[in-house]
Amino acid sequence: MPDIQVPPGKQSRVRTGAALMTLAGLAFVGYAVVFFVLNFTGAFLELGIGPDEVNKGKTEIEAFSPQLYHYISHLHITISGFIAAAGLAVAGLSWYGVRRGEWWAFTTAVIVPFVGLAVALPAHYPWGLATLGHLGPVYVAALIFLAGAVAAYSGLRNPSMPR
Repeated sequence: MPDIQVPPGKQSRVRTGAALMTLAGLAFVGYAVVFFVLNFTGAFLELGIGPDEVNKGKTEIEAFSPQLYHYISHLHITISGFIAAAGLAVAGLSWYGVRRGEWWAFTTAVIVPFVGLAVALPAHYPWGLATLGHLGPVYVAALIFLAGAVAAYSGLRNPSMPR
């Protein structure tokens, strides 16, 4: 496959955009690490979720049903793994693909967090779980990602190049 040629005047936009997209991907990984660690602490609940959102803590859940406690714990571990994996995928695609001007990498890097957030975010609102402490870091990372995607797209867009 031939190397993609980004027009010289647009290379800095592509590189800046790719760097921001990479940073956001790594921020998702950081969020996943916090999510994972909280599972094994007294907090147990996710970042930004407290007694105002869930009126039972680790001790009460475990006392009520050890099986339920283990089930919730396994969900925390699993979700943190998938968030980290998606963040690593976005960071890798952005740094190694988007920066080189690869449209397939750009498209995939945009689709991955879009699908994840489109599925995950709506479920937070009906039950009052969309606290700023919980979703704020995700929104910041998403905004950084969006700024990067817009910058990279403006640099990648070249009407004379086939996609």
